[in-house]
Amino acid sequence: MKDLRTSFLDHIKKGLKGKPLPLRVLFWDGHEYTFDEQPLVTMHLRSAKVLSRLLMGSALDVIGEGYVEGTIGLDGRYQDILAVAEGLGDVFPAKKPKGGIFRKHHAAHSKSQDAEAVQYHYDVSNDFYKLWLDHNMVYSCGYFKTGTEDIDTAQEQKLDHVCRKLHLQPGEKLLDIGCGWGGLLTWAATHYGIQGVGVTLSEQQFAYAKEHIKREGLANRVEIRLQDYRDIPERDYFDKVSSIGMFEHVGRAKLGEYFQVINRVLREGGWVMNHGITAGQQDDEDGHHSGSDFMDKYVFPDGEIPHLWRLVWEMAGQDLEVLDVENLRPHYAQTLIHWVQRLEARKAEAVAMVGDKRYRIWAIYMAGCAYAFWRNWSALHQVLAIKQTKEALTLRPWERRYQYQEDSFHRADPDWGDL
Repeated sequence: MKDLRTSFLDHIKKGLKGKPLPLRVLFWDGHEYTFDEQPLVTMHLRSAKVLSRLLMGSALDVIGEGYVEGTIGLDGRYQDILAVAEGLGDVFPAKKPKGGIFRKHHAAHSKSQDAEAVQYHYDVSNDFYKLWLDHNMVYSCGYFKTGTEDIDTAQEQKLDHVCRKLHLQPGEKLLDIGCGWGGLLTWAATHYGIQGVGVTLSEQQFAYAKEHIKREGLANRVEIRLQDYRDIPERDYFDKVSSIGMFEHVGRAKLGEYFQVINRVLREGGWVMNHGITAGQQDDEDGHHSGSDFMDKYVFPDGEIPHLWRLVWEMAGQDLEVLDVENLRPHYAQTLIHWVQRLEARKAEAVAMVGDKRYRIWAIYMAGCAYAFWRNWSALHQVLAIKQTKEALTLRPWERRYQYQEDSFHRADPDWGDL
């Protein structure tokens, strides 16, 4: 009868079917095995229990959890580690391989449950996020014109891209749902002259954003609230609504209610920009995916990602007519690469702030998400819509030219650098 190590190695060899795997495995007892003459990744398996779990399947989840908990050590560049992990994920698959980064689990998404999930992820430490975010503290996909911009430039371009898409005008009232640390509202008030309201469930974001708005001299023009989007009292009040990187926390079953709230607060003819992660394939909404257990346990409790079709369908059901759709998938891959490189560069400070385990969670999650966007397992869509409840046409630009300051288009592949 084969021992556990032999079964593990034989299973990998058989599953690879001759494909290369640049991996060197170091076992807990000093034995080692190399699958390639020039391995790019070394994996330290520190107990036989890890082998048992890998043989049961869902390698991406097991490797992610093992790395975080210290039962698996990983040496190599993150992009090589993730490529090897994908190869092992094919050999030891979950019920559905290579799916999106979130799974559908039909969480209740009560107000208290959502607040707890948001605070788990965002209330780590404002100083921790300052280490690796841009100077505007924008924790969402940047916008690249050439792919070579630094993260500060890319995020300013994203803020301006959103403002121009929304066709913001001086004096308009803008609601930002899930306002984060207040970067968009500050930008829109300073550069576009709007009056703004931002809501967040994160206590640390709320405190930071309020102080930031005050420091920028915008307290008489921008209000920050610690408030669930369902508790926003206004009706037919806002000219424009933005929701940037927030609707991933809403839940599929709550999308109708979410867009109903947006319809309620928008004036007739008002515009909404929904910017968020979407499933890469139509059937990625359902079932269990490789890596989703790790994301649900360590990163985004109760996160649920719909496909683009569901987003558009739910918007239409609330009289929100879609005007424009843009997929920023490569932009998010590049953004995440910037973030994880910056986090790695400040590793000692990050570990001192949040501990080694939390550091490993954020590093592997951001690198893994970059890989997922790069491989088209997940997408990022900006969907622009207008509240259209009357039969008459509501005034809007005839073309998209207003969204851009120049007509040239550049495309660069994600630059992993030395990650």
